Amino acid sequence: MKKKGSPLRESERLDWIDAARGLAILGIFMVNVPAFNAPYFLYGGAAEFWPSSLSHTVQNFIDIFFQASFYTLFSFMFGFGIQMMKDRLVEKQISYQSVIFRRLLVLTGFGLIHAFLIWHGDILLSYGVLGLVLLAFFNVKKKTLLYWAFGMLAFPVLLLTLSLFLIKEQLQGIINRPAIQEALVNYGSGSLMDIWRQNLTDWVYANQWGNLPFLALSLIPMFLFGMYFCRKRWLHDPTRHFRSIKYVWVLTGALFLIFKAGPHLFGSPEWFQFAQDSIGGSASAIFYVLSITLLFQTSIGARIVHPLTWVGRMSLSNYILQSLISFILFYSVGFGLYGDVSPIGSLLIVMVIFTGQVFASKAWLKKFRYGPLEWLWRTLTYGKKQPLKRKSEAAS
Repeated sequence: MKKKGSPLRESERLDWIDAARGLAILGIFMVNVPAFNAPYFLYGGAAEFWPSSLSHTVQNFIDIFFQASFYTLFSFMFGFGIQMMKDRLVEKQISYQSVIFRRLLVLTGFGLIHAFLIWHGDILLSYGVLGLVLLAFFNVKKKTLLYWAFGMLAFPVLLLTLSLFLIKEQLQGIINRPAIQEALVNYGSGSLMDIWRQNLTDWVYANQWGNLPFLALSLIPMFLFGMYFCRKRWLHDPTRHFRSIKYVWVLTGALFLIFKAGPHLFGSPEWFQFAQDSIGGSASAIFYVLSITLLFQTSIGARIVHPLTWVGRMSLSNYILQSLISFILFYSVGFGLYGDVSPIGSLLIVMVIFTGQVFASKAWLKKFRYGPLEWLWRTLTYGKKQPLKRKSEAAS
């Protein structure tokens, strides 16, 4: 029997799960970069400040295929991973509550550093805090996970969408011009302290008390869906559960098209945007992870998407690295490109940097078991220094 609290050995991995995490890192970066390099996506006016038809096309492309699809996908994978960790700890007769609590506590610490020193749009702090809720769901039935997930998604969507529909004539896109100007000055030409002060201002604005219930009711359901899929073991053995996976794939694909692409046929009405992101984003997240899983069941598909696994195995390190690179690119302490990069420029930056991350992750994983932050996270979780180098490297 393993000693209580000792870490698990590096286990056999499900490549499609790692690839889905890698895809999530790409999608999150695609949404984050436009928000990192200009204030318009936080304070309004993106269409006005980037008026060209090409810019609008890129923005619509990101809205349909990326917006609200990849933080939800990452949330799904987070819930899946937490459930898998719990199952493995139980199998090894290790007290899972304390280990998972420490894991979430360390993640919260990463989030605090990332949110206030690097990027106000951090998701790690939210995951670390809201992930504690999952401790209450580990011993409930599988169907109970679904009831809670669907209930938490449906309640705010129905309530808010109906409310917005009733006042749709009064809705107008708000552009906070003073806040835009302040951000342009502080990020574009300010000192490091100005940047940190603006970062705090943006974080407080984005995380107002009124927004927190909606944040929780968008993340926690996806955590629970991830836990449900893990318990059903559909993604552990896709061949055995192919019919179930194919059914859910078709269903979520249809919801994806209806709720994410459909509104653009009608001018993307403002009153429907919350439903578009909540229902369409959640459906597209599950559609994407199942698409990756199905691709891995064919030799050609597996070869195409396999490079995503390298990024996915180092998802935390790659996520933070993206923010550090963006910090240097866009803020005044680096290259100072803040406010000067168009949507198409953002897209190109994402593709160049992410391609570099694919090759860098592959090279790193040839020598090391984990990414640097994954190793630190694991070490702090178990309270014991973990082996980092692979055996062949350690022996050389």
